[in-house]
Parts: sequence; C-alpha cells; structure tokens
Amino acid sequence: METFSLEQSGIINAKAIYRNLSSACLTEAALARGEGILSDTGALVVRTGTFTGRSPKDKFIVDTPGVHDEIAWGSVNRPITRAAFKALRSKAVSYLQNRELFVFDGFAGADPVHRKKFRIINELASENLFIHNLLIRPTAAELDQYGEPDFTIIAAPGFHCNPESDGVHSEAAILIDYEAHEILIVGTRYAGEIKKSVFSVMNYLMPKEGVLPMHCSANMDPVTKETAIFFGLSGTGKTTLSADPERLLIGDDEHGWSPDGVFNFEGGCYAKCINLDPEREPEVYDAIKAGTLVENVILDAQTRKPDYTDKTLTENTRAGYPITYIANAEMSGLGGTPSVVIFLTADSFGVLPPISRLSKEAAMYHFVTGFTSKVAGTEQNITEPVPTFSTLFGEPFMPLHPQIYAHMLGERIVAHNTTVYLVNTGWTGGPYGTGSRIALKYTRAMITAALNGSLKESVYVHNDRFNVDIPQTCPNVPEKLLNPRATWADPAAYDAMAAKVAKLFYENFHTKYPRIREDILNAGPRP
Repeated sequence: METFSLEQSGIINAKAIYRNLSSACLTEAALARGEGILSDTGALVVRTGTFTGRSPKDKFIVDTPGVHDEIAWGSVNRPITRAAFKALRSKAVSYLQNRELFVFDGFAGADPVHRKKFRIINELASENLFIHNLLIRPTAAELDQYGEPDFTIIAAPGFHCNPESDGVHSEAAILIDYEAHEILIVGTRYAGEIKKSVFSVMNYLMPKEGVLPMHCSANMDPVTKETAIFFGLSGTGKTTLSADPERLLIGDDEHGWSPDGVFNFEGGCYAKCINLDPEREPEVYDAIKAGTLVENVILDAQTRKPDYTDKTLTENTRAGYPITYIANAEMSGLGGTPSVVIFLTADSFGVLPPISRLSKEAAMYHFVTGFTSKVAGTEQNITEPVPTFSTLFGEPFMPLHPQIYAHMLGERIVAHNTTVYLVNTGWTGGPYGTGSRIALKYTRAMITAALNGSLKESVYVHNDRFNVDIPQTCPNVPEKLLNPRATWADPAAYDAMAAKVAKLFYENFHTKYPRIREDILNAGPRP
C-alpha cells in the first residue's frame, strides 16, 4: 500500500490511505461509511453533532521560543505547552492507526509567489471532500511534483479529549504549532475548523512576505479589472454581497494584498444556507449540487429536498463547494490593486449609517476595531445578535499584533489612493427587536454606487459622533435611510443609543489598543 510518506506524521499502520480522490469518489466513500446522505440535487449532506460552529475557546497556539514574542497572546490566542501538544498529538495519531485515512495535498494562495502547500489528513471522507473543495486543487503534474508540505493538518473528529488530563477546554481541541508546521484538530466534525486553521497559518506567514492577509471577499469588473474587497465577519453579508452577477468573484472569504494586487487564498466557498432563497442568492443556491458538502441542513425524508428555513440543528447551516461552481468566478484567483475597500458591519443597535466614507486614519481605526454583531449560529451558544469588537474583522484567526496588519492597510490606502467605506448591513429604525434589518436591495444599491464611482458625486455631511462622512443621496436608495437618526420614531432615543455605542467604541479601543497612534484613536467615534 502506498503510504504517501504519512510515516513522517507518525501514522505507520493505516488500514488504507486514499490521496486526492475526486469529489465523486469521496462522496461515494462518505455514503458507504454512513457519514451522510444525498440531497435531491446530489449534494452530500452531513450532521456535525455537538459542534455546529467554530469553538473559539478550544483553540490554542503552541507557545515556543521561536514564536512567543510574535503572538498577540490573550483571550483569543491562548497558549499551550509543546509537551501538552505532543502528548495529545500522540494520542490522536494512535487513534488513527488501523483506520482508513483520506489525504488531500493542495495549495493555499493563488499567487504562485506566495503559495503554500498544505497536507490535510482526514478520518472522514466527508471532511476530505470539504477541504478538497475549499483549497486550491493541484493539477496532475503539480501533484506529481508536490514534494513535502509546508504545513500538515491532522483532523480526527472521532477522538475526544479529556480536558483535565489533556490540558484543554473540552472534548474538542484545535492546536496550531507554527514552529513545527503542524495543526491538530480533534473532537469536532465542524469542517470550518480546518478551513480557518489554514487561514490562521496564512495570517502568520504572509506579513513576513510583505503581503497583507485579509478576512475579506473580493470581486472585480470583468472589463476594467477594477477590484474591490469586502471585510466582514460571518453574517454581515460578505459572501452574498461579493457574489455580484455583474462582476467577477475572485473569492468569498480569505485573500492576500501583495504589491501586485489581490489574490485568493482558497479555491472554494463556504456559504451560509439559512433561509437560502434562489432569487436573492441564485449563485449560492445553484452551487449546492453533486460534489458540494452541506452541513446540518434538514432534508425531507421522502423527497430529500432541503428545507433551508429549518434551524432545528443550527442557524449556521453551511455549504462548501469549489469556486468553479460559480459561473462568474475569476478562475485564476487573481485581481488588481483594490480601488475600493468596504468594511461590512451588522450593527444591532441601529445607529450606524448604512454607508459612510472613511479617512485613512478612520479606516485603520475601524479595521483594528472590527465592530459588528455576532449573529446566531456562527459560534456555539450564539442565538441572537451579540454586539462585539473583533479585531481586523477576524480576530480569532489573526495571531500577530493588530497594529502590524493595520499599518499595512494604511500604507496601501495611501499608496493606491483607495477609497474606504463603512457599510452597515444591520438594523435601521431602532435596535434589534424594534427596528428592522436593512433591506438587501438597498445595501446592494449603495455598494454598486460605491464601486461604479457615482457615490463620489454625492454631497457628504460629517457626523461628529461617529466621525464619518455620510452621503446625502445614493441612486435607488431612499434619502431618509441614509441618515439613521431620521429612521427612528424618537430622535432623542436615537441620540441616547448613539452616545452609548460611541462610548463602547471608545472604551474598547482604549482598553485593547493603548499603544496605537493617537491620530488613529482620534479618527474613531467620540463619546
């Protein structure tokens, strides 16, 4: 039996090893092993059990001398000793002996100059299908010349930790050893942990190569190649808003901004499915077919037709598919230098304008601050919007100190005269429970105006409280909607809530970033 050098990972007695199987073969294997069932469109549908979203408290970074001074340690980047990592890794590898294993050797990074090789060793065929879809798939020639990976990920969801003896938080653990170039994921079947572990590695490596890694989607004009990037956490509309049928999708979640332009880290998309509608999101809806992995969507027992409104298992229902399933995708994964940057936030307080323009310093402030509301299902135990500040719109995946990434963004905004907008996809007319979510058609119209340049022609009024410039007109958007105070029945109640939110910004920034430059601090909201 060909072992594909798995001995180097300590696996010396596997029952069978399958490397880089096709999506059809992986789907067949998953069905034969009872890992899932088919939907009426041929997609493989699985249930992830206890963990239906990421589990941030179960993620650790191995604290070694080589990385200790680089990592922004804290409540997000938690340390674990090398000894504890080795002990847990040994147990997991022992668990994998005498089992069928599925290996995917692929790439992260569409730009060959900055591309990294990742080997993923999976216990489950379905998870191997997922990462086969999400990373960049090598050609036959590239696979023949693949050599040794830059990083190896071992995913053994059937192995459960003992928190007391293993020194972790629960039965699940996501452990990254940057110095040994290894990642261990155990106790969770939620495939997104694999994807985000790759992202965490790229976010550590890319700044060393002069590349700004970004939790963003990106698209571009098919003719002019004008490129835009969209920052935002899960639930802010990043995937939906970047999937514009009039533009080419470079990627929906993870990118690098190099001196040559933007490039996708991935080769696929991981879209939310809750309330998926063929008219509102036709690209995502049509991508759920044979070869796609679907998590936690409920099927009709007889017809196998998905019920995308059913949140019995979780609101964080997901579909992972190759980017080739998107008709207007830019298959090279490469774009130009961004002319427009959009920060997406879901403001559950209902006080931020639906779109506003930011100065360079304000852009750096909001990049570092990363204000949004975690929406139901994106993490364990989140059942309604929870206001949060997630550094760089992706704090759980950014291991270095935030000012490193922020300064890289500021340099690029100046060098390329890039325009930055803050877009609120959250609430208007009042907070969550009183107001309503801003209509997608209006958000799309505002973003279209930002991308085609027509929004630059608007008259702007500076908002002193939030320190942003608000356009007073936008094609196909009611003028009243542009100024959030005007949408509240009680303007005094708006003012009180706005003051409260501005104070939250101020206190968060002073607490978390006391050493960041004063001009960046002064560009933020004022209590």
